[in-house]
Amino acid sequence: MRSILSILFLLLALLLVGCGGSNGSAINGNWTATLTEPNGTPAFGFTTTLNSTGNSGVSVTNLKFNTTNSCFGSGTTETGGFSLSGTLSGVTTGGFRMTIQSSNTGSTGSNTLTLNGTLTNNTINGTWSLSGTGAGCTGGGTFTMNRT
Repeated sequence: MRSILSILFLLLALLLVGCGGSNGSAINGNWTATLTEPNGTPAFGFTTTLNSTGNSGVSVTNLKFNTTNSCFGSGTTETGGFSLSGTLSGVTTGGFRMTIQSSNTGSTGSNTLTLNGTLTNNTINGTWSLSGTGAGCTGGGTFTMNRT
């Protein structure tokens, strides 16, 4: 009887591990980001759509800044990555990174916004840094992204 219970327990454990979800389902969707300066002042805000491309890649589309900024104009490119750490008791976690690069045309200069954070369920928290040649296009702080 004990061996039958042991086998059933092992099968149940394997079934639960298999139901942990996939990389894509953890990150796919529409997101709203709020970036703040170290003193708590809002710096940037944007909305975007993230989709897993496999192999830890993330497609970043529909990026729209909802705050006025002169660092990113037309021709901006976005890339991202996500590495699933796991799912435990229904909580999905993983590492997240995203880069927004302005084109080097016009008055925006050449600017790079980098976000590094951790996904926990439908929220990503982390730090951001902005470096570039555009006027006022440097800085850093913290950010929060929420799936909408």
